[in-house]
Formats: sequence, structure tokens, C-alpha cells
Amino acid sequence: MATPWETIATKKRAEQRSRIPQAWLLPNPPSSSTTSDVRSIPLTSGILSSHELTITSNHDATALAALIRDRTYSATEVCTAFCKRAALAHQLTNCLTEILFDHGIARARWLDAELARTGRPIGPLHGVPVSLKDTFKIRGCDSSIGIASLAFKPAEQNSALVDILLAAGAVLYCKTNVPQTLMALDSDNWLFGRVRNPRNGAVTAGGSSGGEGALVAMRGSVLGVGTDVGGSIRIPAMCNGLYGVKPSAGRVPYAGQQGSGAPGSEAVGLMASAGPIAGSLRDCELLLRVVAEARPWERDPDVVYGLWEEQGRIEGKPLIGVVREDGLIRPLPPVSKVLEETVQALRTAGYEVVELDTPLLKSCQSLANRFFGTDGNNYVLDLLASTSEPLIPWLASRLRRKTPVSASALADLHARKTALETEMLKIWTDKKGRRVDAFICPVAPHPVPPIDRWNGTSYTSSFVLLDYPAGTIPVRDFVEDDIHGEIEGDVLNSWDKINRELCELPFHCF
Repeated sequence: MATPWETIATKKRAEQRSRIPQAWLLPNPPSSSTTSDVRSIPLTSGILSSHELTITSNHDATALAALIRDRTYSATEVCTAFCKRAALAHQLTNCLTEILFDHGIARARWLDAELARTGRPIGPLHGVPVSLKDTFKIRGCDSSIGIASLAFKPAEQNSALVDILLAAGAVLYCKTNVPQTLMALDSDNWLFGRVRNPRNGAVTAGGSSGGEGALVAMRGSVLGVGTDVGGSIRIPAMCNGLYGVKPSAGRVPYAGQQGSGAPGSEAVGLMASAGPIAGSLRDCELLLRVVAEARPWERDPDVVYGLWEEQGRIEGKPLIGVVREDGLIRPLPPVSKVLEETVQALRTAGYEVVELDTPLLKSCQSLANRFFGTDGNNYVLDLLASTSEPLIPWLASRLRRKTPVSASALADLHARKTALETEMLKIWTDKKGRRVDAFICPVAPHPVPPIDRWNGTSYTSSFVLLDYPAGTIPVRDFVEDDIHGEIEGDVLNSWDKINRELCELPFHCF
């Protein structure tokens, strides 16, 4: 006899399948275990017309917004093209949760009618399709975050950012897959299944915004929105060769999210951020500018005041620092090689790059980890227990019920956080007394690893703890020649040992 969660999962997946038109189904989709690159399949499937392939392949969100405003494309044809490509992306990577194609196309038709009637776009994102991580609530839709007990419980109101996007003219047409509990770096759950990396199904698509990363990489979305409290935007961006930005907390509205912690618990832990995942850097800027100009502090009390034109600007060429390792996990040779290439490219372009010594970074991950699960994980484990849903294998040996952190212990964590933040301010001045404007470092100490093998978040969670804005910028693909090289120095700890073991994997495993 099926357990309650299995019954719910069967029903939810059937609902999901029913929302993809028959004409958009691949006759022979590849096995979920395939390791091949599936990104080209939409181009040869025959399901998208040549015009739809041009719309979805040749433009970023910034360009599409302009093309819709000047009526080169209609919002309806753009939305239809991306719905079809998202349907293909889902069949190839399992990247979606809520499929809202009918709603998206209906809104696009309304936007076209309004533009014809008034001659003016609704807003700067008029007609631009935007995909959302499943944590965002859309009125009338589930935000199950891959947990059976949250399925078939549609949201009663929108998340604050959803209202801003709609007011800006965006078209919301799908939501994307996440890991169970949002506490893993590989997006896998029992309700919807595992997200596949479009380039290679043997490696992770990342998490917790892994569905968003896979969808954008497949060009099933031109602009996605994820969330990040340990690396959940930046890691999927790295895994899928995309741009991803985690703003400082309080810049982009986070109110109205479905999380895996008890309501209100985020206020006493590390503050998560919402931000863009996109194929171009200017699209990340587009989203952040649209949000800032919407006066988001009027919708979310946790958002700080700051119009886009009032944001700080760097005069002249910035002074850039480089952090080569965090003192906790030494980067593998391919990572060090690409970082050095980036440093040299910046210097060739005329930027001054200075070496930064940041010994305090090695203290960040252990302190950040103390903030996770301050409620003892009881809220999310209760959600699972209510339908007898087991933990996914990766979490089964890692997530346990604990006693919630006491008020005094929580106060001590925040005191330590403040002390570390204060000490870290010193890195922003170089040895000559000049202000460092930004620094570059690895996203991870390894290339994109096999599924469930991501090793540590010290290079991403540190910047959540410190509340620094941070992002991922793609440099180039990892190639077989990169795998050669030795790591100097002794093994630092168990994290470093596990990381070095990844060196023993053959190239095709990355």
C-alpha cells in the first residue's frame, strides 16, 4: 500500500504532465540517467518553429524587452516560444515544479492588448517571461518546495517580489525545482525528482536554485529568480555556466517566501537574498534595477531604502583584489588555473589586481553552519513526518532533530558574527592604504562535481555570513588539459581531504 507522500507525489506529477500540451511532448525523451549534453535537442526536435528558435536563442531579456516595446515581437509570441522551450527543458532535465503556461499566455495576450490600446508598455519588463524558484508564492499556485505535505495547498497571496514583477509587466509562466528541505546543493526531492544538468547528467545542476539554473541553461527561460543563503544562486550559476547575483540582504524583497524553517526563523538566523540567474550580466542588472526603482521598501519592511540611481558608483578603474584560497579548502588545479587566467586577463585590460590575505575567511563556514537549523530542524522534519516522507539519501545521514538554539546561544552567535564582520573590514584596504573596490575568488574549490559530491560551501556561505553582495561570472568551460597539476601543501582537514579525492576522478566525471 502506498504511503501518503507517494500518493501525493503520483497525483502531483500527473497534474504536472497534464499541463504540457501533447504537441509539445518529445516522442522519445532520453533516459534520466544519460550523461550526454541535451542542450541542442530543442533545436532539432521540430517542436519549435524557426521563428520561435530565434526568439528563444538569439536574445537576452534586455533585448527582448526592447523588441516587445517596439512591437517587433508580441508578448504572446515570445511567451508561447518560451513556454514551448521550457516544456522541452523540463522533459530533458526535470527542472520545473509548477507549470503555468496557460496563465502566462493569457497574461501575454492582455499585455499585447494594453500596449495596442494605450501605446505604452505596462513597465520595463513588459512581456518578458520570468521564471521563479518554487519558494516564491504566486496566488492560486502551490509552493511545495519538493515536500509532499505542502502540495495542493495553493498560496493565498503573492510574494512581495512577485507583485513587483507583475507591476513591471513581467510574464510569470513556471516555477522551478529545488532540493528537499532546501538544504542540499543538488536539487533532488521525492515529490518531483532530481534536476539533471543539461551539459552532463552525471554532474550536479546545483542547488538549491538548481531547477532555475537548468532551465536558463536550456534557454527555457531568459531571466530567472533564485534565492541564496549559502550559495543557492551562485552554485547553480556555476554549474550551468550562467551569471548569478546574490545581493546583500535587504536589497531585493524576500517577504512571502515558502521556506523550510519555522515562519520568522529567518529573522534570527542568516538572512537569505533573492537575485537573478541569467545568461547575460546586463540582465542581472536589469532585474536589480527594476526592483530598486519599484520602491520595494514599501512592500517589504525588511528592504532598505535605495533607488537605483542613488547606488554608489566607482570613479575611474576599480582596484581589484584576488583571494586565491580561503584557508579551509585548497582549490584544485583547474580552479586555480582559471582564477590565474582571470587575474592575467584583468591586468592585460589595464586593471590593477592586488593579492589579499584573508585568514579570517576560514572561520566563516563553521560559524555560518551554526546559524543553519536554529529551530533544530523540527519544523521541516515535522512536515515530512506528516506524510511519512523519508529524507532523500544525501540528507538522510546529515539532517537530524536537535534541540532548538537557545536565546542566549543565538545572541552569542550574532555577537561572534558582528566581531568577524568588523575584523573583515580590514581586507578592503591594501598594503599601500588604498581602498579595494571588489575582489575575485573561486565559487568552489573544485569544478562542477558528480551528483551529490559538492564539497563544502566555504567559498559561498562566507559572503552570506558577512552580508557582502556576491556573484558568479562564467569564464570558460573546463577542459581535459585542466585536470593536470598537483596541490601543494599538506591536507588541511577532512573537507580538504575529500576535495583532493575529486582529483582522482576521470575527466568525463566532471
